[in-house]
Amino acid sequence: MDIKKVLNEATKQIERCSSQQELQNVKVAYLGKKGKITELLKSLKDLSLEEKKSTGAKLNSLRTDIDDLFKNKFNGLKVKEINSKLKNEFLDISFPPPNSIPSKVHPISKTFDEVISIFGSMGYSVAEGPDIETDYFNFSALNIPENHPAREMQDTFYIDDTDKDNKPYVLRTHTSPVQIRTLLNEKPPVKIIAPGRTYRCDSDSTHSPMFHQVEGLFINENTNMGDLKGTLIEFCKQFFNVQNLKVRFRPSYFPFTEPSAEMDIAYEIVNNKIHLGTGDLWLEILGCGMVNPTVLENCNVDTKIYQGFAFGMGLDRITMLKYGLTDIRSFFSGNLNWIANNGFSIGDY
Repeated sequence: MDIKKVLNEATKQIERCSSQQELQNVKVAYLGKKGKITELLKSLKDLSLEEKKSTGAKLNSLRTDIDDLFKNKFNGLKVKEINSKLKNEFLDISFPPPNSIPSKVHPISKTFDEVISIFGSMGYSVAEGPDIETDYFNFSALNIPENHPAREMQDTFYIDDTDKDNKPYVLRTHTSPVQIRTLLNEKPPVKIIAPGRTYRCDSDSTHSPMFHQVEGLFINENTNMGDLKGTLIEFCKQFFNVQNLKVRFRPSYFPFTEPSAEMDIAYEIVNNKIHLGTGDLWLEILGCGMVNPTVLENCNVDTKIYQGFAFGMGLDRITMLKYGLTDIRSFFSGNLNWIANNGFSIGDY
């Protein structure tokens, strides 16, 4: 049994292989169930005990050597195949893809930019905060009592972790916690807006579990409800591009403002489409009010000196109204064709 001769023959055949299929055929011929190594192992039965031990060890070593030759050759063929593809399938990545969908700015992104720009022209700066909040910042500091419906599981996403007060963290239900964090870190006067993602357990054509809000806060020594109304009317005029905007403010209730109000804008149906700013129908657009003194006291603000107003609106909602979109779920579908049809080119800014 010339083991060295078998190894030399296998080496030559493996080296001659020019494809992975040829290599596989040679591998089967040597290492397969009916291959040469298997046949040599079967012949051990005719040898003495001492010869079996010696020859068996040599055959096992032969099998390992041939297997290593196959692995090295396979890796070499694979690299060669990849290099050949790279050479023959050259792709210039600087070329635009064929029949590509043109890039567009998402309607929500455009609304974000417009809102920040409009309020920025009024002297508001942008403040941000975390999406995962403590019970204190999301509820308690905002004068939301323990038994308030907003704290219930069907309205709020709770996280399986607790804060230092042993209360579960939540996905913020509004961006109001940003107001609290700002007041605790900055001395009045404060004039901010807080745009961002918010989360509630709600889902249909006009509600999404994740949506976008912008809230505003203005604290100084003498701001009042008249300033609040003027600010919001001017914002709506600019955002909806309607100068003779018909609006109304209705008394409402929010734990964190007193007095509180909701702002409605007039609309009418023209050719089966909503026409904003005129008509005898009313559409609620946002909530607002003078900041509750309890909230200011929770933030160590002297209520004998300072007062202010706050407001909040859904960015998805005002986007849908402005552009005539009917299903909030489309915003988050990831459908590029929808973006192509409803998005905006950079030149539209």
